[in-house]
Amino acid sequence: MSIVGLDLAGVEVRPTGFCLLQGMSAKCMLLYTDKEIIQSTLQSNPRVIAIDAPLYLPPGRVSLEEKNAQHLRQSDRALLEMGIKLFPPTLGPMRKLTARGIRLRGFFEAKGLKVIEAYPGGAQDVLGIPRKQKNVDKLRLGLIDLGLEGLAYSLSHHELDAVTCAYVGKLFLEEKAVVYGEPDQGIVLPKGYIEKKNPKI
Repeated sequence: MSIVGLDLAGVEVRPTGFCLLQGMSAKCMLLYTDKEIIQSTLQSNPRVIAIDAPLYLPPGRVSLEEKNAQHLRQSDRALLEMGIKLFPPTLGPMRKLTARGIRLRGFFEAKGLKVIEAYPGGAQDVLGIPRKQKNVDKLRLGLIDLGLEGLAYSLSHHELDAVTCAYVGKLFLEEKAVVYGEPDQGIVLPKGYIEKKNPKI
């Protein structure tokens, strides 16, 4: 069973983390262009592709160019209520990431592939392992503690977040994950979380 995790960058000049997860063995690399991402993903023949990027617009938004007060989706609100911080998909630098995520989702779905939206920071919170902002090596060790293999010390935080996305994809296929928000447009996280008070963006 092959699963692809992508820690997608908003623009092609910045690195995108790519992980091919087979069983619990991860193979990672950094990619840049849409062409590279598409080629490596299709070659992997994945059961599911888990992408760290907003893959849908908020309800009431026809496009990113449209200006209105709708910045959060049901999935975003659900995570904020859980105390998991995130950035609205329609604001600031997230706009380019959202546009790229939606574009790649459309391409892969047209090929008949299953695509889900993952949020590695939120997944790491649920799993009880540090986010990259706290300590990259502790994140790596936390993933190893989950049983994941092939995580060399040299891996970048982009690749480790891609591993987290792929692991979420594995849990999704094993029905050990929860879709927050709309069932077909939600954010997928591992089952189980600790609720916090006063969530803030």
